[in-house]
Amino acid sequence: MRNYRAFALLLGLLFVANLTEAQSTVLDLPRPSQHATVMQRVGVTDITINYHRPLVGGRKVWDALVPYGQVWRAGANENTTITFTDPVTIEGKPLDRGTYGLHMIPAADQWTLIFSKASTAWGSFTYKESEDALRVQVKPQTSEFREALSYDFDQVKPDSTVAVMRWEKIAVPFNIAVNLNESVQNSLHKQLRGLPQYTWEAWDDAANYYLAQKVNLDEALKDEEESIKVEERFDNLLTKSRILDQMGRKDEGKATLAKALEKASPLQLHLYARQLQGDKHPDEAFAIFRANYKKYPDQWFVHSGMARVYTAQGDYDNAVKEMKLAASSAPEQFRSNVQVLVRRLENKEDINK
Repeated sequence: MRNYRAFALLLGLLFVANLTEAQSTVLDLPRPSQHATVMQRVGVTDITINYHRPLVGGRKVWDALVPYGQVWRAGANENTTITFTDPVTIEGKPLDRGTYGLHMIPAADQWTLIFSKASTAWGSFTYKESEDALRVQVKPQTSEFREALSYDFDQVKPDSTVAVMRWEKIAVPFNIAVNLNESVQNSLHKQLRGLPQYTWEAWDDAANYYLAQKVNLDEALKDEEESIKVEERFDNLLTKSRILDQMGRKDEGKATLAKALEKASPLQLHLYARQLQGDKHPDEAFAIFRANYKKYPDQWFVHSGMARVYTAQGDYDNAVKEMKLAASSAPEQFRSNVQVLVRRLENKEDINK
């Protein structure tokens, strides 16, 4: 038993430990190479690197402490691991979701990155090439000095990132990419089998994602129909009208939009008109402002909408009058903003720009 513990302790100290510091194979004590994790989400895919951080400690690292041409644990102590919650590509090569032991073979001008199916080993001492899930070749780069080994995620984009191992004056980057729409679609399918399926918002959110990305419009329409089945509202009818319009089914889209507007509250109509302004559809926006003003004259925000109509006509006197009415009855949290609009109109500024 003593020989076993001595051998295990020797393995734990090999390459990276300071032999003057206590380390136990049984107890939780401070280690010379401290444990760290780093996680990055790309789309809905979580990428987690779990590792230990050896220190340079005044030693020559590359082709010395870490020999060239030999499999290295890419850290210290237990396996460095990398976990993907969805399938990814590494340097353009596919890798399934899961947790992998991360190993590296350093060289002067090209490194081999190894993603091993065995992720619970100690270091690389029992590494077997037959357990490789993937190998890729990458180029090392010079870097600012790092005393402690670190992993970072750089160049984060909606569907990719670059993971970088940095230690001493070397950086080893590798590209990780996800199939964004496929991973989101798979995630939505799982989520919509749980409690969210009983809410209109969940189906509407899913449909809006597809609509915004301009993908899977058939599925977007199906999801919106599910939302409407749960509760028919202005919100999901409006989304449905947009999906139909995007699919080229213009007449159905117009009919659904008309139905949506019938269900809208005064505030929803006002906000929809403001959105139309933002989307560069001023005539449609002004028509809604006018209709809202006639139907709901007691609402403070309909006066601000009508002020925008008068502004577009160059009638600043009536625009000021309407915006002052809005300011007089607006809730306190909105009043100062409305008063700013009053002053701008008094200076004959176009508040629609």
